[in-house]
Amino acid sequence: MKADIHPTYNETTITCACGKVYHTRSTRRDIKVGICAACHPFFTGEQKFVDTAGRIEKFARRYGTARRA
Repeated sequence: MKADIHPTYNETTITCACGKVYHTRSTRRDIKVGICAACHPFFTGEQKFVDTAGRIEKFARRYGTARRA
């Protein structure tokens, strides 16, 4: 390897919004993330359903009802 061309590789802390802390090594220090494996619905198995009620009514109000010729 060539000398003095590589970035420094330091120990760092990754902190999630849920409070989970991971210790690893990176070229950046103190990384903050919004979601991690401890709180992501795919890994936790908890599904969060989005309220989709009223979508047809909203479409009908916006575009009117279909009329047959």
